[in-house]
Amino acid sequence: MCRAGPLFPGIQCRAAQRRLRGHRPRHERTEDHRLMGGVLRFLARDERGVTVTEFGLIAPVLVMTLMGLFDMSYNFYADTMVEGAVQNAARDSTIERFTNNPAALDAEVTRAVQGVVPSAVVTFERAAYTNYSDVGMAEEYNDTNNDGTCNNNEVFEDINGNGVWDADRSLDATSGARDAVVYTVTATYERMFPIARLINLDENVTVRARTILRNQPFNLQEINTGTGNCT
Repeated sequence: MCRAGPLFPGIQCRAAQRRLRGHRPRHERTEDHRLMGGVLRFLARDERGVTVTEFGLIAPVLVMTLMGLFDMSYNFYADTMVEGAVQNAARDSTIERFTNNPAALDAEVTRAVQGVVPSAVVTFERAAYTNYSDVGMAEEYNDTNNDGTCNNNEVFEDINGNGVWDADRSLDATSGARDAVVYTVTATYERMFPIARLINLDENVTVRARTILRNQPFNLQEINTGTGNCT
């Protein structure tokens, strides 16, 4: 029974309707546990925002894959254009204004390549041979000791006239009449898409095309038949 005190005058008390349990079995759940379980079940059933989460997981891979495809397609297109420009150069080399005018031919190829890849740095290489069959061939020599090497003062055919044996018999001059000239064009440019650092690629792309030009027969072809000795 409650009594009034100095702090709470007139307080009234009544007997408890039920008595609190002194302990609760461990297997019984409290109100807080039941409430938390309901919240968790609600969250498990709630599918709002799932699409955003899933997209966030796959977006990096998707973006990198798309950039890789775009980069590969662009490089393939650039390679095709360089190849086409070189083949056009082979045909143009028979036109009067390009005959024995390598600078004009190079300028034409550069314009064609930079029309597709404006930032491309275009370089050119030429190697002349007396005949098509000589392309990439070594100068012949008399292998007297059968060791497969030009040495020990063995005689060789000095096709290009430079006084030494060469594994490639290309001529120093590329404007000789009727000569076959291997024309190589190399274009280097920065990648169009920022993918190089992501997958450890070179930031520059290099494409190369090659063809064989035949110089016009404006004169008799000069053929060097000199010989030399291997060292």
